[in-house]
Amino acid sequence: MKHLFLVMILFASTLCNAASSDKDNDVVYFGNNAENNKGKNEMETNKIKITVNSQTFMATLADNKSAKAFQEILPLTIKMVDLHKNEKYYDLPKSLPANSSNPGTIQNGDLMLYGSRTLVLFYKTFSTSYSYTRLGKVDNPAGLASALDSGNVTVTFELQ
Repeated sequence: MKHLFLVMILFASTLCNAASSDKDNDVVYFGNNAENNKGKNEMETNKIKITVNSQTFMATLADNKSAKAFQEILPLTIKMVDLHKNEKYYDLPKSLPANSSNPGTIQNGDLMLYGSRTLVLFYKTFSTSYSYTRLGKVDNPAGLASALDSGNVTVTFELQ
């Protein structure tokens, strides 16, 4: 009986470690928020909070399958990598549904999916020839550029 208990503890510990980090230790917390979403209607769950260091930004998720799938993996705390001094990105451990198109212009505060696994948070406005799937948009991106424009950063996404 004691041996069985130790095996169960080891198994539970292994599961917790697998759920809380990916192979590169970039995910600090990655969890299905279905339990926390019980009882919330769709209007309440289309808002997310994005935290960078001590700064918080509210965002509104798009009304599409990709955003709903993204919602299911929240809360999510990740180390995002800077690219071209205008965006932060992170390769998710699993694919999300994608329906990409070229937006022409990326806006400061756009939250997009590149391909089916790369989460991108843009902090500068610019023209693009690339295609993305819209996940959402920061409601008021004032201060987002200064919060994100410091190399690689840890960012938390959670339902509001």
